[in-house]
Order: sequence, then C-alpha cells, then structure tokens
Amino acid sequence: MLADDKIESLGATGTFDAGDFDEDRFAALLVDVKSRRDEFYHQRHVSKDVIETLQSLGLYRAFVPEQFGGSGMHGSDFLRLIERISEIDGSTGWVASFAFATKYLSSLPAATLATVYADNPDVVFAGAIYPPQPAQKVDGGYRVSGRWTFGSGCLGASLLGVGISVDGANSGLPMMAVMPAGQVTIVEIWDTIGMTGTGSHDFVLEDVFVPEDWVLARGAEPTISTPAYRYPTLAMSAQVLAICGLGVARAALDHVISIADKSKSITGAPTLGDRPNVQLHLGESEAKWQAARIWFYDLTDKAWDVAVAGREPSRQETMQLRLAASHAARVGAEVTRACFEMTGTMGIFNSNPLSRHMTDAMVTAQHAFLTEGTFINAGKVLIGHPPITGYA
Repeated sequence: MLADDKIESLGATGTFDAGDFDEDRFAALLVDVKSRRDEFYHQRHVSKDVIETLQSLGLYRAFVPEQFGGSGMHGSDFLRLIERISEIDGSTGWVASFAFATKYLSSLPAATLATVYADNPDVVFAGAIYPPQPAQKVDGGYRVSGRWTFGSGCLGASLLGVGISVDGANSGLPMMAVMPAGQVTIVEIWDTIGMTGTGSHDFVLEDVFVPEDWVLARGAEPTISTPAYRYPTLAMSAQVLAICGLGVARAALDHVISIADKSKSITGAPTLGDRPNVQLHLGESEAKWQAARIWFYDLTDKAWDVAVAGREPSRQETMQLRLAASHAARVGAEVTRACFEMTGTMGIFNSNPLSRHMTDAMVTAQHAFLTEGTFINAGKVLIGHPPITGYA
C-alpha cells in the first residue's frame, strides 16, 4: 500500500503497481493547491485543471473495474491520498474524494459500464441524491424532472446522477438516474461557512429521458465482481468524507505545533508552547487523532482483505467501518476546534489558517453519513437490532 512516507507495491491486493503512481507530480500538485486555496474559496469550486491533474495521476480510475482500465488501487491507499490532499486544503480533498463515486455505478448493467468507460477509465462522476424526485416510467426508461442539492464537485464532472423515486420500487435503497453532464442545469447556489470550495451546487432537470439501463439502486449488488465493488459502497461513502476531516485536523495540529514557540501575545503572556493548558490539550488532541486514524485504517485494511478474498463484509464488519468513519469525523472536528481554542484570538482572523480548518472540520462532521444517527445505527447493530436500510 501507499505508506505515509513512501510508496509500496500492493502485491496480491490488486493490479495497482507503485510504479504507476507519480509521487513527484502528486507532491507538485499539493504545492499548487496550497498556493491556490483562496482561489477555490472565492470562486466556490476547485478549478478544472486540478481535477484534470488528479485524473492524469489515476485517482479517478481507482474504483473502476480493471477490465475497463481501472488501477486496482487498495482502498486504504486511496484514502491516504485524500487525507494528504485534505491536509493542504479541505475543499480540494473533499472534491478529490468523489473520485471514488464511480463505485456508485457498480450496480449498473455491465454493458452500461462498458459504455461509460469506452473512451477511458478516468470518468469524473458527481451526484445529487436528495431530495429524491418522482420519475415517470415510460417505454424504455424514465422521464425525470426536479431539483436536487449537494452536488459536490459537479462543475468538474462529465457524468452526473440524481436521486429518483419510482412507483413500485421496493428495494429500500436510493435510486439514481445517471446521465451526461450536458443534460443537467447546474444552479450555483453553494454558500457555506466551511468546505466552501467544493462547489456543491444544485442540479435542475426538466423532463429528461433516462434509459432504464442507466438507472441504478445505490448500494445494490454489483454487476461485476471486483474487490472495490465488493467493498460496501455506503461505508466507503462515509470513509472518504471522514478522512477529509482527519486530514484537516492534522493540518490544524501541525500549525499549532509550528507556532507554539514563536507566538507572541500582546498582553505579554508566555508563548503558546510555554502554557500548561496548551501543552495538555495539544497532547490530548494528538492522542485522539492518532487513535482514531489507526482504528480507521486498521478496519479498512481488514475489510479490503475480505473483499479480495471474494466475499462481502458482514453487517457487523460494515457497521464497524461506519462507526470508525463517524468517530474519525467527530474527532477531526473536536481536535480542530481544540487547536482553534488553544491559539486564542490569533485564530479568529480569516488570514489565520485555523479559521478555515475549523469550519471545514465542523462541516465534515455535519454530513448525514457521519452525524449522530450513524452512532444510533451502530448501537442497533451491536445489540442485534436491524439498522436503517443501506447502513450495514
């Protein structure tokens, strides 16, 4: 796997070869992203050239079946890349995390998948699932109209999906209609306190025909069996977002550490590094961050091994993945807020990186896949009660 400080071969976990990943170009991209964070923030989306660079690095083929040109990248390797991007800029990490979103397409017919990847495997897909809008069944497909929210990364995508409801469908799983981006009107309304550069705008469709074989149930059985497709879709959906929060928290911790012995107070108080309360909370925060991260990746590695072995993780195993993801997001927010509080008034200025780190981490923990309800469902599974459909 891609270790924290070097690249290692994946061996039996997939076809991905460490030699296929250009670490130097990736490092150069991180430098570029760091210099352009304000650009993404003010325009409210990550610029298209950054998405294209991520495509050329192979990030968008990580979960594509190998028969269509996918890389066979290990799930933990993908997550570590997202974590590193998020340390530099939370919004860019969030948008890059949706490189995994082609996994949502796994229940499309194999022939449709072949069409999706006919030209190349580096397809950028974005979805806006909620609120599901009624779709009219017609000969050969569906007529779809409505408006949807939270289309993260949509301005850089070539393929878009929207949530639909269909009379008579009883799988309990959310249904999605998939179409070329040109058929969707994007309404640029994204205006938030955090993750501002994600461009999570609204989608609008007016009586668009979607063929039946381009409609899927999100989280349903995959039509092609690969480790990436066998890995639980909704668990990975939560994980790719949670790791953004941990990446942002790491940046906040490193910022405090870097200024601890250099900070000056207008009141003449000791530097941050000489204050016992800062020393205490910094130590506690580092311990929380390390523990949450280790558990997160340990469970990911174990679940990936299960998928490689040819089976899907059990309800209990999936619950653990969801629980570790929600815990990671919560810890990321707690640690980042603690870093903000340690620095006193220094953190309140927009020029201070902690102000954006804090709001990015807080927004991550607010996502529906990571909030308190996910802990409730974990508790249900732990005592043998069924969770909501699609959780585990």
